[in-house]
Amino acid sequence: MSISSHASAAERLTLTTPAVPGTEAILSPEALAFVADLAARFGPERDRLLQRRRERQARLNAGELPSFLPETAAIRAGDWKVAPIPPDLLDRRVEITGPVDRKMVINALNSGARTFMADFEDSSAPSWSNMLHGQLNLYDAVRRQIEFSSDKGKQYQLNDKPAVLLVRPRGWHLPEAHVLLDGQPIPGALFDFGLFVFHNAKEQLARGTGPYFYLPKLESHLEARLWNLVIDHAEVALGLPRGAIKCTILIETILAVFEMDEILYELRDHIVGLNCGRWDYIFSYIRAFQTDPARILPERGQVTMAAPFLRAYSQLLIKTCHRRGAFAMGGMAAQIPIKGDEAANAAALGKVRADKEREAGDGHDGTWVAHPALVPIAEEIFDRAMPGDNQLDKLRTEVEADAAALIAPTTGSITEAGVRNNIEVAIVYLAAWLGGNGCVPIHHLMEDAATAEISRAQLWQWARTGAQTDSGTTLDLPLLEQWLNEEKAILMRTDSALGMNSTDLDEAAELLWEMISADEFPTFLTLPAYDRLIARERA
Repeated sequence: MSISSHASAAERLTLTTPAVPGTEAILSPEALAFVADLAARFGPERDRLLQRRRERQARLNAGELPSFLPETAAIRAGDWKVAPIPPDLLDRRVEITGPVDRKMVINALNSGARTFMADFEDSSAPSWSNMLHGQLNLYDAVRRQIEFSSDKGKQYQLNDKPAVLLVRPRGWHLPEAHVLLDGQPIPGALFDFGLFVFHNAKEQLARGTGPYFYLPKLESHLEARLWNLVIDHAEVALGLPRGAIKCTILIETILAVFEMDEILYELRDHIVGLNCGRWDYIFSYIRAFQTDPARILPERGQVTMAAPFLRAYSQLLIKTCHRRGAFAMGGMAAQIPIKGDEAANAAALGKVRADKEREAGDGHDGTWVAHPALVPIAEEIFDRAMPGDNQLDKLRTEVEADAAALIAPTTGSITEAGVRNNIEVAIVYLAAWLGGNGCVPIHHLMEDAATAEISRAQLWQWARTGAQTDSGTTLDLPLLEQWLNEEKAILMRTDSALGMNSTDLDEAAELLWEMISADEFPTFLTLPAYDRLIARERA
């Protein structure tokens, strides 16, 4: 593509930091011109939609409850389907997810899963180096030329039948501070999407696959409409066939669940399914009802997919998708294998099995795992329950679209141990994130930004809604500050923080307290954390 077609936008683009050595080709003038054009065309609407989110949250804080939109009733009642699904996405029974570092990309593609979601979002800390090396790693993976050699000399390369690649760019809310348009950071979503599709779409199509994406954190069908405009424009600008770009939308906000039909409709030429992003969904429930004492969730370990509001969400997602010819993908079980403790490992894998059996039995067309060792477990369960490629014929017509059920309060308790676990997980995760690692095993669970969000969001909410532990202790800010300092001290003097240094832990604890003590609920922990990450890079 000639840079001239995007010259006017490109002239307004500034890099605050040069390309990381070895990644210069990723930031070619042509690629940057394409990204600049996306940001110039679609950035203003993105900003308007983010303001719309803030206005909606203010109404929720004032007592408004989410419900189905009367103005889109005709879409929900209509008889329409999404466009046909490409052959290499018809069977997605096991998907593996993970960050975009080189070794992880190779291992995930070789894991035996049907697909791999390469994640620029919740499991990647968005340092400049991570984002650019991630793009380079995927560029090499698409061309089957990716290799890696460990410090110990172990060699990694792709096998003969790697998983189908899907890419998750950052959500609409996240900026890319290293790339400015008219002096302002461009949307991280357009940076990630734009670079990947510019460099790889034609190569993927030539290899019999396509540019496939997972799109996160949508809160309305209007945000889906914006993605559709971006995708339509990219296909035209890059000379791709109409409908070549395909996406799966993560339904991971409590507001999006009321607009699933509308989201599918807006993206009907490009969408192939919806996914139950359960951890972000739980966080979104807390964020939406942040000041509502009637909807306080119990400690996070008790909030399982058996909770009524989560059960209603997953089953309505299946019904909605299958009615429209789209896949209903299951979510992530956070457990990972436990080495050296057979009983604990058996218990953890038992939870994974139960979760996947529920999903397969309900009618999901596939599921997520975070560790290669879980691929055969999930695959065996779905092979048994789903002998065909998918379960699109399981229509779940008995499921009702019940607005009250989707926001139903959940019973349970809050223990001191559960509160302290939230504090520990949030500190350790934030310390790792500030150090450049966005995916961390803690207490045999794989923690990413979504699970860390639950941990810190509950602390803010509990301190403002009169929440008490099961022993009758009121969770106010002075007590949470005391426990936070105690948990930080424990981490400082033990090895439980995964070898992190005291500077990272101290800054993470400081950031966590800023979020807990803030007068207004911090919308996403990754926004203030990103400011600190950038400050570190520039120091």
